[in-house]
Amino acid sequence: MAKIFMSRRLPSEAIKMLEKHELDIYEGDSPPDKQEIIKRVKDKDILISLLTDAIDKDVINASPSLKMIANYAVGYDNIDVKEATKRNIVVTNTPGVLTETVADLTWALILSIARRIVEGDKFMRQGKFKGWAPLLMLGGDIYKKTLGIIGAGRIGKAVAKRAEGFRMNIIYYSRHRNEEMERIAKYVSLNDLLKKADFISLHVPLTNETYHLIGRNELKMMKKTAYLINTARGKCIDEDALYEALKNGEIAGAALDVYENEPNVNKNLIKLDNVVLTPHIGSASLETRTKMAVMVAENVLSFLKGEIPPNCVNLEVYKK
Repeated sequence: MAKIFMSRRLPSEAIKMLEKHELDIYEGDSPPDKQEIIKRVKDKDILISLLTDAIDKDVINASPSLKMIANYAVGYDNIDVKEATKRNIVVTNTPGVLTETVADLTWALILSIARRIVEGDKFMRQGKFKGWAPLLMLGGDIYKKTLGIIGAGRIGKAVAKRAEGFRMNIIYYSRHRNEEMERIAKYVSLNDLLKKADFISLHVPLTNETYHLIGRNELKMMKKTAYLINTARGKCIDEDALYEALKNGEIAGAALDVYENEPNVNKNLIKLDNVVLTPHIGSASLETRTKMAVMVAENVLSFLKGEIPPNCVNLEVYKK
């Protein structure tokens, strides 16, 4: 029987799959802080973590018995994988399962910011609607406009496929060209994408190269009528620069599901009407979150059987 610490309660399917083991589940409404994780993981064999948990060197070395970190997310930049590998600790993630759900939300944000849906809802609730008017709540068209996708991974490609229904001109930039993406999109440089796109959607992991990928200079390259959408990682955008660009009319609007200092949101952005803000709900459908939980449990059970987990991100552990 393995001792497992789960940093938040996952959907019940995962709990049932792991119920034969000794489960310690953090039940707080907010994410546990670092000291709480260190305290709870000390005697555990397995840590099931969330993207909101900073699993750094201190946490990893808090438990001499720790053998596995199973992340309930596709990304794993919250984990010091190098330190885990050094300790022969297996790290897993949950890739693929949330692709279509995040792509759906990306399109919800595109439509919301372009057609001023959130702003219009607020307008109605405040009792300001006095009847149809020619200039009321004018937004931007999407049909046949240019969509620029930064990042040609699973989600970027799924977003591009949805754009075909709007007969959009699709361009993309990625560190590596992607043959599948180029069946429907044209590869361009980042600068060209920024200058040409009416909608720019980020789908890149957080790395040293993508930190503040969109900053003051990049925002100045964009059209004044352009919209910026981010369902990737908050730190890919310099939020202070974004605020200035939105306030000064350098771009038309932005829609964000992730934030630079999450869970804190830039207070200046909250003041603006030309920003749509959602609480990191890219994968938040009942079906997808359940599939993610099952995948986490499958990774854990596979590991406990002595197998290589299907979603191991540091296979070097098995090559030692």
